[in-house]
This record gives sequence, C-alpha cells and structure tokens, in this order.
Amino acid sequence: MRITRVSYERLDLVLSVPYTIAYETIGESVNFILKVETDTSIVGYGCAAPDSLVTGENPDEVEQLIRDTVIPFLAGKNPFTYANILERLRILLEGKSSTLAMVDIALHDIISKKTGVPLFEYLGGFRDHIATSITIGILSPEDTLRQASEYVGRGFNILKIKGGRDLEADIEKMILLREKFPDIKLRFDGNQGYTVDDSVTFFKRTVQVGVEIFEQPTRIDNEEKLGEVTSQVRLPVMADESLRNLTDAFRLAQDQRIDMVNIKLMKVGGILQAMHINSVAKSAQLEAMVGCIDECGIGISAGLHFALSSPNVHYADLDGHLDMPGDPFKSLFRLKNGILYPSENPGLGMEHW
Repeated sequence: MRITRVSYERLDLVLSVPYTIAYETIGESVNFILKVETDTSIVGYGCAAPDSLVTGENPDEVEQLIRDTVIPFLAGKNPFTYANILERLRILLEGKSSTLAMVDIALHDIISKKTGVPLFEYLGGFRDHIATSITIGILSPEDTLRQASEYVGRGFNILKIKGGRDLEADIEKMILLREKFPDIKLRFDGNQGYTVDDSVTFFKRTVQVGVEIFEQPTRIDNEEKLGEVTSQVRLPVMADESLRNLTDAFRLAQDQRIDMVNIKLMKVGGILQAMHINSVAKSAQLEAMVGCIDECGIGISAGLHFALSSPNVHYADLDGHLDMPGDPFKSLFRLKNGILYPSENPGLGMEHW
C-alpha cells in the first residue's frame, strides 16, 4: 500500500458557548482536516487543532507546515511504516504537536481500516465505552449552578469545573455544587492559577465535597510546586500543561510529583506518543485520563478510541466538540447519558468526506 494523494481543509469553528479558564477566554477554534488517499480504496482522516499555549502552533503555521512539509513528505510512503514516518516527521515539524497528531491519526485510521476493525480494537480493545466529564468554565456561582443543572439534565454524571482565578469563589462553587448534586462526580481544574498555599486551602475547605481529581493547580514553570501540592493534599493531583511529551512523563513520574496524567493527543503528538506516555505512567502506577482541547469529531473520536484501548486509562474528558455547531463529524461516535460509544465501522468510522 502506498499513499497517492494528500489534501486538507481548514475549518473555522465558532463555539456556541465561549468559556473562560484561568488564563484566557475562548470563543472559536481552527481545525485542519487531513485526507490521505492510498492506491487502494482506503482513505485515512486526521485532525489538527492548533493552540499557541497548548500545542505551540498557530493556524497559519499549521497550514504552511501541511503544504510545505506534510504533503510532500507523505507522498509515496507506505502507511504501515508509520513509526518511521512519524519519527522523521516529528523532527521536521520541530515540536508542532497537533500537526504531528493529525498525521498520526490519519495513518492509524488507514491501518485499522485495512485490518477491518474499529481503531480501538486494533489498538487493544480493552473496553467498548467510557464516561466523559463535561466542562464548566469560570462563571459566577449562580451561572455555574445553572449550567450544571443543564448538563445533569442531559444525563452527564461527571462535571469538571474550571477555576484558578478566585480561590474563594472556587471553593464556594464546589460546595454549592455538592449540596445541589449529591451524587455526581466533581473534578476541578486550576489551570495553573494556584499557589501551593492556595491548593492546600482549596483541599482543606472542600474535603466534604469529595473532589475526584485536582488538575494542574500550579504553574508549569516551577514543577517542584506541583510536587509540593501532591505531597500535602489527600486527593489525586493530575498533570496537564506540565505533560507535553514522553520526557515530561518520565520526569514527573520519576520525581513522584503527581498521581495522574492527562494525555491529550493534540498536545503530545498523536496516538503513538500517547501509548508511550501511558506506558510510562502505568509503570509508575499513575492512572491516566484522555483529555482534549477544542477539537472536532475526528480528534475526539481518535481520543476516544485510544482511551478505550488501555486498562490504564480510567477517565475521559472528551467534550471539546459539544459547543461546535459547525462540526461535521459528530456522527463518528455516540454520546448517551454522558457515556461515549465508538463507531463499529473500521478505523475511525468515516468512509468518505
């Protein structure tokens, strides 16, 4: 099998509900869709979702890389040599992780289609569904409760609350949410907005809430602080922004600075790198969550298939597509009562687009 043609399309997606996190407000997202055709009837699809803070890219850079590097490099390649292709591309792309993830996803789509099975089965097929959280950005306590009520009414049983700007407001919101929804799971993402003292205060004053996961409370430029939080609070501390590659995973695990890792395909460079990072996490007895950024259905589907493949992935935060009314790929999986189910078709489940 050989790659005969590579093309792409840019999607400028406006979010129906803009959201705020500790360091920015987000109202739109640019995604790139890669189409990789072969000398058989099999076509693979991938997605890139550049984010200057998360993936180190902007849309113009990604578009230029696709034209000048990805398309000429993939011409004539055998998709089954994907480890060689991705390693060489990783060097050429110089850390542009969502561009690499886009190619990785398309190649995995081709290979699993060739084997005739859904991608999650090709990758290991540990489970066939997983519950996802849905995220609430930084809002007032009243608006947080209102949005939570809407999501719980839609069947979601796991809420991830964004914070990091106002410690007192964050604590108040978590307490109010627990009072109103005694049975749902609550996760909290500080998005680097807390000091160590803030983090310890948050933990002590929300003990009765039963926060399931405490995600990236401190800044990435002083990793020791993250370790201090982990040693002083009795709830699972998760690395997100601190974890961008395999080296980060090894260092964080070796230094025992976290309890969990958030693996995002766009952030780490695709499924192959995610598998390596997950193996390091598993060897260090760190549980994994598969997360996302503002990705269309192709990116979410790829994250879902990866999440379903491994026993070490216990959690999912795959909701980045929900506020994208212009996303043409939502049919690649099914969401019911907060639980994601993959397509049963080969690969990611998309034949033509």
